[in-house]
Amino acid sequence: MQAMIPFPNLSPEIFTISVAGFEFALRWYAMAYIVGILIAWRLAVMAVRTAPLWPDKKSPMDARQVEDLITWIILGVVLGGRLGYVLFYQPAYYLAHPAEILQIWTGGMAFHGGLLGVVVAAWIFAHRHGIAKLQMADLVAHAVAPGLLLGRLANFINAELWGRATDLPWGVAFPGRAAQDCGQAIGTLCARHPSQLYEALLEGLLLGGVILWMVYRRSAFHKPGQILGVFLTGYGLARFLVEFARQPDAQFVEIGNPLGLAYHINGIGVTMGQTLSVPMIALGLYFLLRRPTLQTKTSTR
Repeated sequence: MQAMIPFPNLSPEIFTISVAGFEFALRWYAMAYIVGILIAWRLAVMAVRTAPLWPDKKSPMDARQVEDLITWIILGVVLGGRLGYVLFYQPAYYLAHPAEILQIWTGGMAFHGGLLGVVVAAWIFAHRHGIAKLQMADLVAHAVAPGLLLGRLANFINAELWGRATDLPWGVAFPGRAAQDCGQAIGTLCARHPSQLYEALLEGLLLGGVILWMVYRRSAFHKPGQILGVFLTGYGLARFLVEFARQPDAQFVEIGNPLGLAYHINGIGVTMGQTLSVPMIALGLYFLLRRPTLQTKTSTR
């Protein structure tokens, strides 16, 4: 008999209250967003208040500006994440049902879209307030990992975004007809990779730990763009690797393409998640390997 871990008795909802015949629920996924943003805010405030972390002991912005930036970032995450899901994962469906595009409560958010939304929002904010863009990008990038960790844990609690079928002993028997449709014998449970936990460990815990170590032990903010490069490269690589174990969205799976590859030739190709991660890795490497600025060159002569 195959060894597997039964899915724990977890509810996606923390609590539900009824008011005037309407039910309002606080879900773990929403809580992950809230707590992740609060942690990012506190990390950013702590960083800008720690002068030695920055070149010439001068942070690019103050605590009040961080609070204002958080509002812009929330809008970027929500709008970018939703539009990214619509454009990258189900464009045909939403083209036929445009009224559902903004119905974010029905589910459907894409990290890569949220990232683009944050980039646009932060760039506009930095431009309007005359803030050094690379330094602000480093500040934002160093605070993202806790939210990724919490978000992936919430995905696990929701029993969504599970992985491909596996016979490894830590495979999880996720509930639901879709999760249990692995082509196995009738009456036999299907175990899948807990890919949400893989991502939580790689994108959240490991990447976040490395970045905080670089900021507080290696003075990484003194090299503008370095933390941004580490984040983009680290997340891109982690996501690219986990995609080998993650079950793709149902719309990509079809006859002749059981792996759900977005682009392929004779069964060899990449998933949509891998496709979107490649530009992240390339951009991250650019920031890590780019030539020093003129100011850096002058100061080291």
